Amino acid sequence: MNYSFNKKLTGFTFEQAIEHVTAMFKTEGFGIISEIDMKATLKSKIDVDFRKYKILGACNPQYAYKALQVEDKIGIFLPCNVVVQEHENGEVEISAVDPIPAMSAVENTEMEAIAAEIQQKIKNVMDKL
Repeated sequence: MNYSFNKKLTGFTFEQAIEHVTAMFKTEGFGIISEIDMKATLKSKIDVDFRKYKILGACNPQYAYKALQVEDKIGIFLPCNVVVQEHENGEVEISAVDPIPAMSAVENTEMEAIAAEIQQKIKNVMDKL
């Protein structure tokens, strides 16, 4: 089962890609509410060198509120994770969670509809990148 949308960016440094991704998600009503720097975390916790890899927590407050109204434990799946990583060859790749398979364990038809709407917004962003 595919669980993400993926796109390689050309003409962007890693830092520029993060700025671009943040701006594109904003066009669909998402804000980045968390950022995890895996390179720095892995270096400080287990002293390993890792490529540039950040996990951005994208949240659309209106949809988060809707989801929380119909499933009080749905916060387990929030926010929507977006990975920005730089490969050894210098390519920058963006991966965003597909909310439909991510929430497939939730047996709630109202959540299915919300996940479908969020999925479309994420697809819109990925198409713009």
